[in-house]
Amino acid sequence: MMDKFFVLDPEVAGGLGPLTVMNRSAHPPVVSKVHCHFDGWLGDAIVESFPCILVTEYLSNQLSQEQFVGMKVAKVEVSTSEQFTEACPGVELPRFVWLQATGVAGVDDFAVGPDFRLVVSEKALRVILATGPRALDVEPFCSP
Repeated sequence: MMDKFFVLDPEVAGGLGPLTVMNRSAHPPVVSKVHCHFDGWLGDAIVESFPCILVTEYLSNQLSQEQFVGMKVAKVEVSTSEQFTEACPGVELPRFVWLQATGVAGVDDFAVGPDFRLVVSEKALRVILATGPRALDVEPFCSP
């Protein structure tokens, strides 16, 4: 029986901030340092600011316990905008980390698909869904 894989489209809670370091001459851009500037947040443990995926430290720990293939995490700098303060009064963001998908789509637990979206295994999806995301779109991954 073949493993199932899924394409994820997480909430876009903001954009890359001015402290992000990336090479924009490539597509997708090659990022070496991430600064995510939040304009809002629905509470999901996984968010996106293309081409980067961020997960809460809690979700990162859950994923690390499972020893999934094709992922590593790195530091991320997070800030909030005035819009965030107005849209989410009193909300304090949890700690986030940068989830780097390094695997092969349709083979490893975490990868970037041919359309540059995150592809995860069914096992990894179960762990992510256990955090109760509200704005995560999930669709089956079809290998090219």
